[in-house]
Amino acid sequence: MSVHTLPLRTAVLGAALSISALFAAPAQAFADDEARRAILELREQVKQLTDQSRQVRLQQADQIEMLQQEIAKLRGQVEQLNWQTSLQQRSSQDQSGGAAQVADPQEQAAFEGPMGLFRAGKYQEAASSFGQFLQSYPDSQLAPQARFYQGSSRYASKDFKGSIQGLQQMVSDSPDDPRAPDALLVIAASQIELNDMNGAKASLQRIVKQYPNTSAAQTAKDRLKLLQ
Repeated sequence: MSVHTLPLRTAVLGAALSISALFAAPAQAFADDEARRAILELREQVKQLTDQSRQVRLQQADQIEMLQQEIAKLRGQVEQLNWQTSLQQRSSQDQSGGAAQVADPQEQAAFEGPMGLFRAGKYQEAASSFGQFLQSYPDSQLAPQARFYQGSSRYASKDFKGSIQGLQQMVSDSPDDPRAPDALLVIAASQIELNDMNGAKASLQRIVKQYPNTSAAQTAKDRLKLLQ
């Protein structure tokens, strides 16, 4: 090989390598762009799936909350119906001989009027009528009974604050009345409706402590378990 041809071959080889590198660089750049584009598309897909999943979870959470609220509402309605049934049973017992009687026929008639409204389920009218009786006969032997049914009528018509106020007075004035533990049950039920759980627990515990041998005490124990 001639000494003069070696530099020429070296130059040609170098040029060829340079040309190869020149064509290889765009190909590599093109591959990198494709990879970046694929990664960006994949990230966008993941973001969309994440957003969709979050939206589904939020919708499910809203649906669960709505169902829980509906269940709580239905339970409240059932509870109130149970109370009304219990109070109607109490009024029937009083009608069959458990109620006090007074000698004054006018006073007795004034009491029987609101009792008839109560038994007919006309609770707002009954509450107002019992109030009129108590104004006319504040010292009547029938006053504790009138206050009990007035407070119960207020509870049944969803005047929970009025129910508590009237029945607390009844229990305070007549703690030995046979309706006193039932009055405390209605007070507790009204407190639950007002979301006063501590007050409801205190009322139920009072029944268990002061009236342990009554059916109301067993009911109070059952309700205390539910409130724990």
